[in-house]
Amino acid sequence: MIFQLENKNIHASDSGQGIDTNKDTIVFLHGSGLSHIVWSLAEQFFSSKNYNVLSIDLPGHGNSDGPCLDSVEKIADWMEKVFDKLKLKNLILVGHSQGCLEILEYSSRYKERLKKLIFVGGSNKMPVHPDLIELAQSGHSDAVKLMMKWGYEGSKKFIGGNPVEKIIQSPRDISEILAVDLNACNNYLNGSEAAKEIDLPSMLIFGELDKMVNLESGKKFSNLIKNSTTHVIKGCGHMIMIEKAFEMREKILEFLNK
Repeated sequence: MIFQLENKNIHASDSGQGIDTNKDTIVFLHGSGLSHIVWSLAEQFFSSKNYNVLSIDLPGHGNSDGPCLDSVEKIADWMEKVFDKLKLKNLILVGHSQGCLEILEYSSRYKERLKKLIFVGGSNKMPVHPDLIELAQSGHSDAVKLMMKWGYEGSKKFIGGNPVEKIIQSPRDISEILAVDLNACNNYLNGSEAAKEIDLPSMLIFGELDKMVNLESGKKFSNLIKNSTTHVIKGCGHMIMIEKAFEMREKILEFLNK
């Protein structure tokens, strides 16, 4: 699906099913430097379970026109414009990593459209190591290598190559997209207050071996959200929707069916 917003093309994958206004809509939000592609297995699964699915490329990412938005707050306001444009309600937001911060900020500003929230590999604050930001701003490929080192369990191999390296391919991708996202995460300060305000059914999913959002941080995050449900996936790092897609989506479905 491609639509226009403020004279720019925005891309969102709907798994080829379109939007049925009689169904709840699951919106998938990708992490820093990534695109809708990381949600492909989740999209297919939930579109077959009587949900609308919408995996959005943020401005400047994937197939959406740029430039990138440089703060979580700007992204939250942009999300509301998207949902208003598409006339969406009864939303279930699923965010990974940076996407979790976007859910927090959106829910604190525009909770009227929301039904349930799902945080995957995220926290209420996500500081980024200065070395990683510096490498990303210079467009250095080592920025992606560091992400892989911290993001994946061990030296996990992927058939057909590492999907993150296929998305973040060039110095421009690193300096103009990834660096902007990392700075947005690093600068976001409202997560704790936003989490405490949440009064919607919420689920948090963590990877047991995640180095970017470790379980200690995850526990502190979950304690901020009233009546939230937590699930830890064993043998999994930060890229949960790629490493353990089948377990992740089954747990989300269980939560949605409650």
